[in-house]
Amino acid sequence: MSESWIVQNLQNALNTWNNRLAEIWTLISTSPSEFKGGAIWSMVLNIHGALQAIGYALLVLFFTVGVMKTCSSFDEIKRPEQALKLFIRFALAKGVISYGLELMLAMLNIVQGITSTIMSSSGYGVPQPTILPQEIITAVENCSFFESIPLWAVTLIGSLFIWILSFVMILSVYGRFFRLFMYTAIAPIPLSSFAGQSSQSVGISFIKSYASVCLEGAIIVISCIIFSVFVASPPVVDTSAAAASMIWSYIGELIFNMLVLVGTIKMSDRVVKEMMGL
Repeated sequence: MSESWIVQNLQNALNTWNNRLAEIWTLISTSPSEFKGGAIWSMVLNIHGALQAIGYALLVLFFTVGVMKTCSSFDEIKRPEQALKLFIRFALAKGVISYGLELMLAMLNIVQGITSTIMSSSGYGVPQPTILPQEIITAVENCSFFESIPLWAVTLIGSLFIWILSFVMILSVYGRFFRLFMYTAIAPIPLSSFAGQSSQSVGISFIKSYASVCLEGAIIVISCIIFSVFVASPPVVDTSAAAASMIWSYIGELIFNMLVLVGTIKMSDRVVKEMMGL
């Protein structure tokens, strides 16, 4: 590593960014049951199991309200075709609550498979690391003490932006995991709304929202792949310019690309919801 403090500071900031990007790559392919050793998942399963009893109670409530709204009289309920229709709805709603966890995990596994396919087909086994060009390192090392003074300010500002963006990026991915946990834990309550014809829109909206959270992983991976292509073709460094101009130009374009990536990751939920019509 270079002995220049300016180069070391920039390289440390880029290393932080590369580590967060590699962590995202690992997190996206990690199942909720493996996240942080599975302790959070065990707690979520306990909450899910406890709320199933409440879900069954709400199932009866939504079913009763739905029958009262759809059937004008008791004689209509006694009709064989209507009675069979109500029985099938009640049985399916009960099955959704009983096996809702398995259905949600199956949906997540499908999306994980899609994400794995995107990773393998892109040709990027891991995200492309961002490195400091050798031309900039050489130019900084050749600067005198007074010439390096403006570089300190440029380096500090640029490194601060890179550190902030790296943590905002990883927090967005962690936020997706927390939403997956919350959706799984609370699932029996909104799924019980399938028992009533007038309330089933709540359950449908819940399923769509959960699917959008799952699909966010695919959008995040695509964003990281596109950024890796940008990194593979780094900005052209003008070796005839002053060292401060070289660093400012390089960091400015790099931070712009990072902002695009972080913005895309943060808006991945909105992108998926627009695709699903939510």
